[in-house]
Amino acid sequence: MAKQGAGMMRGLRGLADGDPSVRMRVALAAGTNPDPGFVRTLVERCGIDPDFQVRETLTWALTRHPASLTVPLLVEEVRSERARARSQALHTLSKIGDRRAWPAITPALLSDADDEVARSAWRAAAVLVPEDARHALAVMLATQLGRGEHETRLSLSRALIALGEAMLPTLGAATTDPDRRVRAHAIATERLWRDPDAGFEFAIEEAKRVAALGGAGAEGR
Repeated sequence: MAKQGAGMMRGLRGLADGDPSVRMRVALAAGTNPDPGFVRTLVERCGIDPDFQVRETLTWALTRHPASLTVPLLVEEVRSERARARSQALHTLSKIGDRRAWPAITPALLSDADDEVARSAWRAAAVLVPEDARHALAVMLATQLGRGEHETRLSLSRALIALGEAMLPTLGAATTDPDRRVRAHAIATERLWRDPDAGFEFAIEEAKRVAALGGAGAEGR
């Protein structure tokens, strides 16, 4: 058993290989045969690997290890100066779903200047938020309405919708915001809440028209 463990630890060196297919195989092996000794290396590589599919496989491998080992290290990573490390750590925490990580989802992360980090924080927050903090989270998320391009806006809408009825008062207030972009995003999110089968692009275009009619004199920031 000791020889097998030593062999796997040597194998983890393959996570630094220049070939992404090699790194993928090593990550798969680490998830297939979990070992507490792998966790720190997996977390570190998860935050720096340049290949999306490899990072996803590393995230999967981490979900195969005990949350008691992975969550503390991932919480450290969300404080990293590197945007990719913050984003991937938040993504992995959302996949693990352990609410002990909730205190790590700070307002600074929810409003991170990097869109990928912010989107990951929104998703993680929607998964990890305790029931009694849903309204407060909705208020915080609403400050980001109107931000970014299509994918960013859709991510925020999905996070708000995941909060259920707790977000409705805040969202309703945002539909009358002086900023036309905020109004349009809030109206589109409200429509998606009511009709989940509606396409976001259609909802946002319709919402823009409604927002313009509802506030002809309002200018976007």
